[in-house]
Parts: sequence; C-alpha cells; structure tokens
Amino acid sequence: MTTEPSPRPHWRRLPAGIWALGFVSMLMDVSSEMIHALLPVYLTLGLGATALAVGVIEGVAEATAAITKVFSGALSDRIGRRKELAAIGYGLAAVTKPVFPLAPTLGWVVAARFVDRVGKGIRGAPRDALVADLAPPGLTGAAFGLRQSLDTLGAFLGPLAAIGLMWLFADDFRKVFWVAVIPAFLALALILFAVEEPARPADLRRVRNPLSRGELGLLGGVYWWVVVVATLFTLARFSEAFLILRAQGTGVPVMLVPLVLVGMNAVYALSAWPVGALSDRIGRVGLLLCGLGLLVVADLCLALSPGLAGIALGILIWGLHMGFTQGILSALIAETVPAELRGTAFGMFNLVTGVALLAASVTAGALWEAQGAAATFLAGAGFAAIAALALLPLGRRLDGPGDRGRQK
Repeated sequence: MTTEPSPRPHWRRLPAGIWALGFVSMLMDVSSEMIHALLPVYLTLGLGATALAVGVIEGVAEATAAITKVFSGALSDRIGRRKELAAIGYGLAAVTKPVFPLAPTLGWVVAARFVDRVGKGIRGAPRDALVADLAPPGLTGAAFGLRQSLDTLGAFLGPLAAIGLMWLFADDFRKVFWVAVIPAFLALALILFAVEEPARPADLRRVRNPLSRGELGLLGGVYWWVVVVATLFTLARFSEAFLILRAQGTGVPVMLVPLVLVGMNAVYALSAWPVGALSDRIGRVGLLLCGLGLLVVADLCLALSPGLAGIALGILIWGLHMGFTQGILSALIAETVPAELRGTAFGMFNLVTGVALLAASVTAGALWEAQGAAATFLAGAGFAAIAALALLPLGRRLDGPGDRGRQK
C-alpha cells in the first residue's frame, strides 16, 4: 500500500520572489528603524520639539505615504507592472537617508521624513500587489505573514543596532544616522537584481482608469467593509513614537530607549508568519478579533501601569497584536478584489488608514499634552473595542477556510 507524500511545509512552497521581497523590506526597515527609534528623542531633546509636534510630524509623514500609495497602486494596475514602481520607491527612500545626519534644524528633519515617506508611499501598494501576484493559491496568508515577519525582523534589528551604535558613538545621533544609510542601499540593490515579476496573464482584464467610479465599485462591498474595520483599528493604534515617549517617561536612559521597538518588533516578527499561515487554515476574522483584544490589553497596561515592568508588558503585547492583524488585513485585501485591481485596492486601503493614522497621532499628541499618557492609551483601547464590534459582521460575509474566496 502506497502512501501520499506529505505536503511540503508552507515556507518551502513560497516562491523565491516573496522571500526576496521580504529581505528587501527587512533591509529597508533596518535602516528606517535605526533612525525612527531615536527620532522622537532627538526631536524632543536635541531640537526642542513637543510631544504634540512629534505626533503631528509622524501623522503627516505617514499620511503622505498613504496618499502616494493610491496613485502608485493605481498606476501599477494601469501599466500592468509592479516591480519598477516598487524599486523607484525604495530608491527614493535610500537617497534621502543621508539627509537625516546632515540636517541642521527641525525643518530639515521634517522635510527628510516627508520625502522618505513619499518613497514608502510609491513602493507600498505595488509591492503588496506583487506579493499577492506571486503567492500560490491557498498561501496568501503565509505569503503576507512571511513578508511581514521579515519586514518586522528589520524593525527589530534596526533599534538593536541603534542601541549598540549609540553606546559606541557616545550618544552621537548623527553618526548612527550615517550608518543607517548602508542597509537602505542594499535593499535597493536587492529589489533591482533579485526580484522577478511574473508575466501578466493574457486573459487578465486591462484597466484604463483604476480610480474611476466604476472601477472602484468593482472592488466590492466586502473590501470596503474591511477598509472600515481597518480605519477604526488604525484610530486605536497611533504611532509607535508614543510607546517610546511612554518608556522615556519612566526614566529609561536615552541610549536604551530603542529597546522599546526591539521588544515590540521581536514579538511582532515571531508571530506574524505563523499567524498568517494559521489564518489560511482556520480563517482570518477570528484571529483579527484576537488581535484587537490584545490591543485593548496592551493599551490598558500602558495606561494604568505605574512602573517599568507593566509598561514593558504592554509594549510586548502591542507587538503581539500587530502580528495577529497586519498580515491578515493585507491577505483580506488581496483576496476580496479582482486581481487586476489589487494595486488600486492596496492604495485606497492605505490612503484611508493613513488619514486615520494622521488623526490618531495628532489626537494622541493633544491628549498627551492635555491629560497625560493614561488618557492617550485609554482612548486607544476604546477605539479598539469599537473596531472589534465592526469586525463581527465581516465573518458572515466571507467564505470558507482562510476566509478565502470572493464575496457571498
């Protein structure tokens, strides 16, 4: 009696292009997070910015990226190519990295952050659509989970490198920022030479105006409900800059402040891929609900804990909630829209959630200034609970294992 060979593990069934895109994301995140881990403290201590100013800067930067994603995603649908636009975005981010160590004033830092996020906006939607195009059937969650895990591994290694370099360079921010330039250019080289875009299927419909009312209508009701849920969720999870400020407020030395992002992203990186793969088998909505519950717990820890141990626990749970949500949301977007409109779908998704992040970060900064840290995180917990309620109807409108398939 012969037996069927056991199926290969999901990580071996993912094509090399998805792995390469994951390592591109990892290298760019190493670069970006080396800077981002120190930037809130550099802005407040080195350049005299307030917590409200940090919130505005972070919100505007991310909203800029989100707006740009709409047009780059739609353009990738119109021309039927993704890689070139993603490479342009990574290239723009790489060439702006040297501005951070050279910037003499707050205005220069804001400008550099703005242009860097334009690069992120250009690459984001085409890259995510390319992941969806490369993903084998039934492995969409695993594909996005892998990319998210490698991306977040970079967000773990970047702050860790920042800590070591701050010690090595005696708290010299600018020298650390110079080192951050190197992995950015390595990421650019990798996407140029190691990522191959699949041939466009001959029977795939050509899209002339992806942002027209008719084409946006083809995205479907389930897609737009996912966007609504993600928007509420984004209002609950403002910029991680406020995690850094919360830790600093407990007396953590400046050199060790990047440990906030190290701990958060370590948990995020370890959880995103297995959670994504699990969602392919048991469904996505239940895992998203778990993620929102984790966010509520994290916010309560950060709001109510008086000591460093409680703050650290809240930060780690924050990272776990990211692992339970970010890759799954991307998989839902990829699976609920026509293949020829994936770039537009990711672009619109990022536009709406980016505007929500701007509102969340500004509101968080204002609450922090007026009422303190506790009010900021309690408000986040409230929005997370609302997002969970909005998520419940979505489960009834999706099909089968992994919530795969189109709308009912």
